[in-house]
Amino acid sequence: MKTEVTKLLGIEYPIVQGGMAWVAEYHLASAVSNAGGLGLIGAANAPADWVRDQVRKMKELTDRPFGVNIMLMSPYADEVANVMVEENVPVVTTGAGNPEKYLKMWKEAGIKVIPVVASVAMAKRMERAGADAVVAEGCEAGGHIGETTTMVLVPQIVDAVQIPVIAAGGIADGRGVAAVFMLGAKGVQMGTHFVVTHECQVHQNYKDRILSAKDIDTRVTGRSTGHPVRALRNEMTRKYLEMEGKGASLEELELLAVGGLRKAVVEGDVKGGSLMAGQIAGMVRESMSCRELIEKLAAEADALLKGTGIYE
Repeated sequence: MKTEVTKLLGIEYPIVQGGMAWVAEYHLASAVSNAGGLGLIGAANAPADWVRDQVRKMKELTDRPFGVNIMLMSPYADEVANVMVEENVPVVTTGAGNPEKYLKMWKEAGIKVIPVVASVAMAKRMERAGADAVVAEGCEAGGHIGETTTMVLVPQIVDAVQIPVIAAGGIADGRGVAAVFMLGAKGVQMGTHFVVTHECQVHQNYKDRILSAKDIDTRVTGRSTGHPVRALRNEMTRKYLEMEGKGASLEELELLAVGGLRKAVVEGDVKGGSLMAGQIAGMVRESMSCRELIEKLAAEADALLKGTGIYE
C-alpha cells in the first residue's frame, strides 16, 4: 500500500498509531513502527525529561521511523518542542493548539510535521505554515474531539489542501481504511484498536471494557466547557453529564475529571476513571499483536481497493 504518506514518512503501511495520552508509550509505539506503521509516543502533559527518556528507549527497540505527539496545551510544550530537535525525532504530530511557533525550528531540523485538525480552516492554515501533512480527525474518535464527522470532514479537507490528508476517527478495520481512501485520504490514524493490542501497556480492565463495548457505549462529556471528550460510559461519565446538565461550573467539572485517564490506564479504575475510546469500540472484538492488526487492516483494505487505482 504505497501512498504519499508511506513515501513521506518512510513506512511500509499508511497506518499511524494515535498519540494517546498515558497509553502511547515506547512499548506500543516501537511495536507499531517495527510492524511497518508509524508508532507515536504521546507526550501529553509529561515533562521534557520523561519524553526524552521515552524517545531514547524507543530508539533501543526500533530503527524504523517513529514520532511524538505533542499536546500544545501542555505547560511543558516549549521544552518538549526543543527535545524533538535535540533527539532527532523523525516525525512530530500536534494536537490541542496551533504549532506555528515551532514549525520553523522543526522544519530546519528535518522533522516531518503533521498537525491534527478538526476543520478546513485549520488544515489550510497548517498547509500555509509549512506542515507536511494533516490528520483530519472526526468526532467519532476517542478523547478530545471536534464536532464534524470523519465522513464529512475528510473530503472537504482533501479538496482544500494539496498536502496529504490522514483520516482519523471511526476506523476499526479494512472497510474503514478503504472508505477513507475513497474519500481522498492517503493514510489513517487509529487509536482505540491499538489500545487492546498485546504490546499496549494499559491495565487489562481498560482493555476488557473496550472488548466488551457495544455500539452505544460511548459518551461525550465537556461540551459546555468547549473541550468535549469521548469515552466509554461509566459512573464518572454519568455523574459528569448529570452535573453538566445542571449547569455545574468548569471548576466543579474539572475536579471530577482530573486524573481520570491515569485512573483508567494505570489503576484499572473502570468506574471512576476516564475510559477514552472511539465509537469503533463496539467493533473491537479481539486482542492481537500490532503486527497482526496492521497486516489484517492492510489485507482487508487491499482486497476492497484492488483495481480502484487509489494507491500504487
